[in-house]
Amino acid sequence: MVSTTADITSIRTDPAGFFNNTISEYIATSPSNVMPGFNGEPIWDKPLVGFADGDDPVFQEYKAIIGQFHLTPREAMERHLGKITRGYSTPPHISVISFILPSTRATRESMRKETRVCSLRWNYTRHYGQEVINRLSRYLVAVLEGAGYHAIAPDLERFFEVKRDDPKKAASTWSQRHIAYAAGLGTFSLNDALITPRGISIRAGSIVCNLTVKPTPRLYKNHLENCLFYRDGKCGKCIQRCPAGALSEKGHDKEKCRNYLNEGMRAAAKELGRDEEFVGAYMGCGFCQTRVPCEEGIPPSASRAGNANSKLD
Repeated sequence: MVSTTADITSIRTDPAGFFNNTISEYIATSPSNVMPGFNGEPIWDKPLVGFADGDDPVFQEYKAIIGQFHLTPREAMERHLGKITRGYSTPPHISVISFILPSTRATRESMRKETRVCSLRWNYTRHYGQEVINRLSRYLVAVLEGAGYHAIAPDLERFFEVKRDDPKKAASTWSQRHIAYAAGLGTFSLNDALITPRGISIRAGSIVCNLTVKPTPRLYKNHLENCLFYRDGKCGKCIQRCPAGALSEKGHDKEKCRNYLNEGMRAAAKELGRDEEFVGAYMGCGFCQTRVPCEEGIPPSASRAGNANSKLD
């Protein structure tokens, strides 16, 4: 893809504005962002976009928190440059562009009704929606390369992998949730998901490039601030929603979660006679992301949570 003169000018003069506008326009107009079989409804709602300095110390901290295998943005870029050219020079500055795609209200409402098997809308959002993220990431990379920059979507590269040495601590070499946290887009929850200003019912994507983009401030006090359970100790709605028993006040049991995702839900669907045309190797699971106070935004403090909960019942 060759960028237009307008693209190149915008990238150079207002990179944050360029990414916000381009990502929003892509989600609003892309033929890929269409829910199959539901009258052309969109898969994803209006996105959120955030930015991080590629050399922010938080990325080094992730090596201790997640594992030494987790790549920093600079490491990801250097692997990319080493692949495409010999004797490359390390860019003086790199930035991370992270985007959040929220599920639509119709998808969330369909999932609120479920107790053992995900809704068809949720299943389609998980699998067709991921393809939207992949296409958008490749599109952004192509536009930047067309404008003469280096860019990469780390989770789409061959060096991306999921480490499963310990089933209870499986993690990837590029965690989109942690990248989004670094870019000021949200904090973590009891169920390990990310609570953003658009809620917890989201998925994320990101790219790394050799542009200088002003970082989005991380306005939260700590990495758990948006979660009512950790903030006030008076929630735990996601614990009640989990059909796998994978959540407790101690946190998220990844092994139980994965077993239900890969096997338990299929068995439940068969038992219930659910014959919807689910797609993908696994169906998808959104119980702990719906019918909870953080479903569609950052929940208010416990003293004011009653109104937030009532509309999700």
